[in-house]
Amino acid sequence: MRKGSALAALVTAVVATTSAAPASPLVVRAWLFRYRAHDGVERRGYVVLPGWYGPRDHPALPLVISPHGRGLDALQNTAIWGDLPGVRRFALVSADGQGRRLELYSWGDPGQMRDLVRMPKIVRRVVPWLRMERRRIYAFGGSMGGQEVLLLLARHPRLLAGVAAFDAPTSLARRYRAFRRLKSGERLQDLLREEVGGTPRADPRGYAARSPLDLVRRIAFSGVPLQIWWSRRDRIVSDGSRESGLLYREIEKLNPRAPVIEFVGRWRHQAEMRASRQLPRGLRLLGL
Repeated sequence: MRKGSALAALVTAVVATTSAAPASPLVVRAWLFRYRAHDGVERRGYVVLPGWYGPRDHPALPLVISPHGRGLDALQNTAIWGDLPGVRRFALVSADGQGRRLELYSWGDPGQMRDLVRMPKIVRRVVPWLRMERRRIYAFGGSMGGQEVLLLLARHPRLLAGVAAFDAPTSLARRYRAFRRLKSGERLQDLLREEVGGTPRADPRGYAARSPLDLVRRIAFSGVPLQIWWSRRDRIVSDGSRESGLLYREIEKLNPRAPVIEFVGRWRHQAEMRASRQLPRGLRLLGL
């Protein structure tokens, strides 16, 4: 693995320890890459492939784009997937991302959405011998990453063959107000004002542009299979019935034939988006 091999080995070690069962070092391989975000800032990410996959053995693979949750980075998000890319035979890409002003708190910035659309091209640059099934590109994300995959679906439905959003906020203005109930709420409100450019009252359009609920009609008629996962015990997105739950109900109201499935449970925030929990089921339901 040429440049970045030490970090790639680190990712392999991390994913092995997060799986339901111990993984061989060859189950998956990871490539560190660097890319220019929408604002010219250099960011980094990881491509993860089955360990056996290489220049001499490279059948076409589906690609999963996975943006990270609030405050996490690409390495932490990659670890959540364990050895699933090797076991299920797909390529995974996760990038650090970049918001309007902030790095790990992009909150659905339109520039970040454009960067996510670029990920298949970036992956081909990083691993030029990778053959990608262009009609099998998926997006999985949890928390803020769930918000971003929903926005990606709303704005670029032709890119995607399926989407899964775990514990996603769907109204950024509502999240701003709900942050008051969290221990670090004032800091999060400060960060959100910096990232968006003001409060929801001062910039309602800015918040609406980053809110899947404001784009629900596009999602409802996208024709793309969608999974919405949310929990009644979530302490972060604690009003999930009025976030992901409301999004599901609005989709059903607008288009009863929309290929959307809702999963409601009692797990901790983003606990089910792991290789040892519900990620395998989410993949299986989308044919992965």
